[in-house]
Amino acid sequence: MKHTKLIHHGAREGVTGSCHQLWMDDTSSVLIDCGQFQGEDEGQHDDELALDFSIEGIRALIVTHVHIDHVGRIPNLLAAGFSGPILCSEPSARLLPIVLEDAFRLSISRDQEQLDRYLKVVEQRVIALPYGHWFTLHETDTGDCKVRLQPAGHVLGSAYVELELSAPGSGRERVVFSGDLGAPHSPILPDLVPPERADLLILESTYGDRRHEDRVHRRERLQAAVERALADQGTVLIPSFSIGRTQELLYELEEILHERSEATASHATPSEPGKPAKEGAPDIDWPQIPIILDSPLAGRFTKAYKELQDFWDEDARHRLEEGRKPLSFKQLITVDNHDEHMRIVQHLTETARSAIVIAGNGMCSGGRIVNYLKAMLGDPRHHVVFVGYQGKGTPGRDIKMHGPDGGFVDLDGQRIDIRAGIDSVGGYSAHADQADLVGFVTRMKEWPKEIRLIHGEDAAKQRLAEVIAARYREARKEGQVTIP
Repeated sequence: MKHTKLIHHGAREGVTGSCHQLWMDDTSSVLIDCGQFQGEDEGQHDDELALDFSIEGIRALIVTHVHIDHVGRIPNLLAAGFSGPILCSEPSARLLPIVLEDAFRLSISRDQEQLDRYLKVVEQRVIALPYGHWFTLHETDTGDCKVRLQPAGHVLGSAYVELELSAPGSGRERVVFSGDLGAPHSPILPDLVPPERADLLILESTYGDRRHEDRVHRRERLQAAVERALADQGTVLIPSFSIGRTQELLYELEEILHERSEATASHATPSEPGKPAKEGAPDIDWPQIPIILDSPLAGRFTKAYKELQDFWDEDARHRLEEGRKPLSFKQLITVDNHDEHMRIVQHLTETARSAIVIAGNGMCSGGRIVNYLKAMLGDPRHHVVFVGYQGKGTPGRDIKMHGPDGGFVDLDGQRIDIRAGIDSVGGYSAHADQADLVGFVTRMKEWPKEIRLIHGEDAAKQRLAEVIAARYREARKEGQVTIP
């Protein structure tokens, strides 16, 4: 079968700016994502938000998930005159306005009336699709197109997209867009189940050339890193992104607090309050340590996550049934306004009180984490614990690379000597690794006839292509892997 026309307007040569246009017939098409270019990809475009394609004939936009590199150009799409629906999963329909409001304020305007008009348009356009149900997107005498969303396990609401196209005399074609696929053992999110079949699979390849560190025991590694930091009787700073990573951290910190509180209660005696559960473990009074979430945007996402408990996995819902509050536990302090933020920075800097601070952004290139770092990096009592990838050229990468050697970092034009402790915890990537990506293909009942690799660096795409091709040969199946 000859595949329908498909053009990649982003994430073809890099990992951001996801935007793909699929023709449903000779004159009508659909967009899958409309994301912003970021990082090194951004430097290859005069305007990371501009559209470099015509919107003529685009009937709908399908959003795989709400990360900015998949939705950041939606304001420009609307400004260009796009008047079709925006289709997404039910959780994404709740989260998308939060993302787009923040993006609008940062890149377009802070005028409240203009923002309100824009958000009203977004609200009117969004159609929330239940997972697992076919929706007729396009139907004419010359053919039709149906769409179905399935959980992708990347962030809450993420989906891979199945499109079923038909035309007289040419049969039916199943095209699958992976979006960003998640890794197994992610807190809150159910693990993804691959589709039954695909004629054409558009597959992301972000980590197509590597395997992630063990994820099953990452919570234990997080606890060990935090305890090492708290042993120096200072504050633990964890840079984190607002959606996905922050909620996972809160979920796992609640688990640590729950287990340590139970262990303390079972071992403590009137003469030995707070005795640690393990021989040789730091004497840390976990029930008294505040967990500070200092990010208004992360706070809004966390509130939305709590309202979307129907989409949590079985383990998370079981904790709720036990009366636990994985995202709103007693020791959690949420900081909203800027004045309160600055007071906390000053207090922790002056007192070096034991506390765990989660603040944005994840690569330390902006946001409230920068104020903490400027104030506290020079004090050896404090620690920074990284739980995510630090991109090349970011302050986070400099701190991670040069901090252990007593180096320095430039923050807001200031040279800051690094005396604080630096630690890293692996296993927190929200992306599928090579094994997961290959498994997405090989766990299908009918393997794809063609796979096109996108959303990855050249080396990642090339290596993933080689591994998938080898699996096809081993299984004696027909199929080709291409790189657009």
